[in-house]
Amino acid sequence: MTVRVDDSPQRLRRRPIRGTGGRTAALFLTPFFLVFLVAMIAPVIYAIGLSLFAERRSGLGFGGAEKVFVGLGNYADVLASETFVAGFGRLALYCVLYVPTLLCVALALALLLDAAVAKARRLFQVLLFLPHAVPGVIAALIWAYLYTPGVSPIVSALASGGIQVDFLSVHLVLPSMVNVAVWEWAGYNVIILFTALQAVPREVLEAARVDGAGEIRAALAIKAPLIGPALGVALLFTIIGSLQLFTEPKILSTATTAVTSTWVPNMWAYDAAFNRNNLPQAAAASIVLALLAGALSWVVSHLTSKGGTR
Repeated sequence: MTVRVDDSPQRLRRRPIRGTGGRTAALFLTPFFLVFLVAMIAPVIYAIGLSLFAERRSGLGFGGAEKVFVGLGNYADVLASETFVAGFGRLALYCVLYVPTLLCVALALALLLDAAVAKARRLFQVLLFLPHAVPGVIAALIWAYLYTPGVSPIVSALASGGIQVDFLSVHLVLPSMVNVAVWEWAGYNVIILFTALQAVPREVLEAARVDGAGEIRAALAIKAPLIGPALGVALLFTIIGSLQLFTEPKILSTATTAVTSTWVPNMWAYDAAFNRNNLPQAAAASIVLALLAGALSWVVSHLTSKGGTR
């Protein structure tokens, strides 16, 4: 009895090489995890450790300062601060205005872009994404100029028509910030939703048109529901970005007294660190904000994934 061994080149090429896939993946993933560890995990660990201590000065302040372990004392002080809690109230109102406005604008533009002519589609993609390419500080400075009475051409044009508007007043400064953020981030979310629209089966759309559905009905009843997962991702990114609100109010605070140095939680932490020189409280405020962001991210991910499985 003889055993035939097929050692032809074709057979050898088809044999999988075991044990190399994991090592190759680890080789390529190692730089990412190193950067992630140094840039993300290490600062969080340092902030947690810093938030558990406080500086205490002995005597009349001439004996220097020493670090004292206070446990959760800094967290209690932060949560007991009226300005910090009030900042969360403004942040919540900002999210209520900003999140649905941005997603509705991005969805409408993505649907229009999906229905556009091929040549015009590329041009509109670039035009919509250009505001996102502008750094946030520059965008806030541009809009601060456009909002400031006496120098803004928009305010001057409205005033010449008999309309007196102060975009930096106490009642309008929050919608003004929402406008800045929508202008800056709409294009980014349009790209996410437009990419998802490209994956919608064309056969479904053709069947809907055969049944008599127009463009508007097909967009709202077929396209929008089919890109639900992409909308969930955009919602998650938008909420996380909203909780990090800092640049817009910080820049606008130089042009109006309606925005204080502790207007939102991030500004409160900045003020604690660099104006009041209280790094432990700033670290505690940052950890509180990070925990809130993590909790909201989990809730949004859970709800969107649950809705997507139905």
